[in-house]
Amino acid sequence: MLGIIVSTLLIAIVVNIILKKFHLPTIIGYIVTGTIIAYVFNLHEAVNNYTLKEIAEFGVVFLMFTIGLEFSIEHLKRMRKEVFFTGSLQIFVTTAFVVIICQYVLGFDFQTSLIIGAALSLSSTAIVLKTYNETNDIKKRHGQRVLGILIMQDIAVIPILLLISFFTAGDDQSALKIIFDTTVAALVLLALLYLVGKYLLEPFFEHVTKAESDELFVASVLLIAIGSSYMAHYFGFTHSLGAFVAGMMISETKFKHQVEADLTPFRNLLLGVFFITVGMQINFSVIAENIFTILILLPILLILKYVIIYTIVRIDDTRRVAFKTAVSLVQIGEFSLAILELARSNSLINPTYSQILIVTIVISMILTPIVLKNLSSLAANLVPEDPMQIQNTYNIDKDTKGHIVVIGFGHLGQEIAHNLREDGHEYIIIEHNLKYFEMGYKDDEPILFGNAAHKHILESVNIKNACAVIVAIDNAEKVHLICEVIDDLTKNTKTIVKVTRFSEKEDLKNLHLEHIIVEDDVVARALVNETKECRLDFIKEEEKE
Repeated sequence: MLGIIVSTLLIAIVVNIILKKFHLPTIIGYIVTGTIIAYVFNLHEAVNNYTLKEIAEFGVVFLMFTIGLEFSIEHLKRMRKEVFFTGSLQIFVTTAFVVIICQYVLGFDFQTSLIIGAALSLSSTAIVLKTYNETNDIKKRHGQRVLGILIMQDIAVIPILLLISFFTAGDDQSALKIIFDTTVAALVLLALLYLVGKYLLEPFFEHVTKAESDELFVASVLLIAIGSSYMAHYFGFTHSLGAFVAGMMISETKFKHQVEADLTPFRNLLLGVFFITVGMQINFSVIAENIFTILILLPILLILKYVIIYTIVRIDDTRRVAFKTAVSLVQIGEFSLAILELARSNSLINPTYSQILIVTIVISMILTPIVLKNLSSLAANLVPEDPMQIQNTYNIDKDTKGHIVVIGFGHLGQEIAHNLREDGHEYIIIEHNLKYFEMGYKDDEPILFGNAAHKHILESVNIKNACAVIVAIDNAEKVHLICEVIDDLTKNTKTIVKVTRFSEKEDLKNLHLEHIIVEDDVVARALVNETKECRLDFIKEEEKE
């Protein structure tokens, strides 16, 4: 066993180092590692080991716990439309379409069709949220839509598992009893988690911190995360749902940032184990035997989910947000694997069909991080501007010269606009995020709605006659795209860009940019200067003594 663990760590490190050279995410490396060790050590059956499954699942548990830390109860209330309307509609519509196809095209019975439809309606919480956490997309509009749908899908696992229980129970009395027991359990669980979170968590952490022991604090964090997930599982719900609620409870306390920092190493390690178990389920003999079925099934499922999710989100959002949300959720998730395995063990689905679906699901999961890494570029290149006609949008005079163009009205853009206004400069803002545009519009800012990566938007603000262009956007990919377009128009001679780190500055070196401010460098210099002043004050105090 120790030899397998050492070999797995070595393979994971080597594979990820190689993949990093091609800018591929570590998720792919872990999945490839799982496939390699499954064949080298003949571990295909080990993936069904209950203990290994439990350990792997806690990667998702800790991920949902840390996501919960970012979302208070008030935040979740504001997201109720994304969770309960969009999320529920997506599950129902996807399930309905798959059931129709399974029954009337493939000739499956209703029970099998319903279980397959419900399983395929789910997406991968682990892959999507881990990638979104790394790219910080979780806080953007499409990230919020994705999170809301994933939360609803996590909740939906409970009724899906109940469906399997109904089909196995066989009589209406047992089914009614299960529904009653589940409802009571849900009420008790939510009451317990709410009471503990509201009245006990903060005093508990205050007592722990008084002990001044890092080990005790970490142990306390693990107790809360694992204890809440165990409590949810005890009442018949998913581990991750309990962890998410517990994370939201802690987000209301002052300890949320320290809790997140202490839990992150455990989360990343166990998520690695989870993705390795996903890779262990790749069976090339099954793929070879059913290659044509898989090649037909995979694109059909991805396209079906894309069309459904895009259409639902497009009801009340832009094409760009709908596209990003749909592309992010087209894969089928880890809970689907568990549902199909449970259905197979209860003879509710043919073992061959189950294997084909499992392999198809795993392939869809492997493709996801590659697509998500390039999501912004795909959206910029494939999705045209929304034909949004916003009345009274700001129009600049064609003869205007010497003005300043500010691209982006997020937190940094707002501060820049405030300072420009205070100093009496003439400026115009370009913003593509509807929320920020509306903020600026309500404040009577000279703001124009549009994508600065499009030439006609930049030309509409007389960019060639501007005295300066300030790019105030945090997304490195978008900054690069925008600077490329500006370079075509002005050779970037008057463009000022803020980047976070030196590696981002290196990526822009061929775009004629003379004014690049590296945030890390500026902050570091400011901190060192403050340290010098503190040191001088200290020396003066010493001399007085």
